Amino acid sequence: MVATGLTAADKKSKQAQALIAGTVFRDTGFTLAGAEIILVPLGDSKDARNTKKMQAISDGRGEFALRVPALPSQYKLSVRAPGYKPQEKTVTIAADERLDVFFRLEPASKK
Repeated sequence: MVATGLTAADKKSKQAQALIAGTVFRDTGFTLAGAEIILVPLGDSKDARNTKKMQAISDGRGEFALRVPALPSQYKLSVRAPGYKPQEKTVTIAADERLDVFFRLEPASKK
């Protein structure tokens, strides 16, 4: 009989995760590919300090997804794209869940 044990790396990789996913739209209602999405943990808890800033780019369908620890946490989600006004939203994760977020970016004013 062979005993198997999990190493620290195995335990970390098996940690429950939540998913923050969404879509970026233009003001016309069409999706926006190539938008930069930045996720920053908020708060002073130990878990927030251990979660790093993350970044994603919306794909050809304007979609993005970021995996975070499945712990009660708040994040600031920022989206920006050339020619559009940036937007920010605060999102809250409670546990192992999927959170869908949608952005509709307005064109930047031309001066």
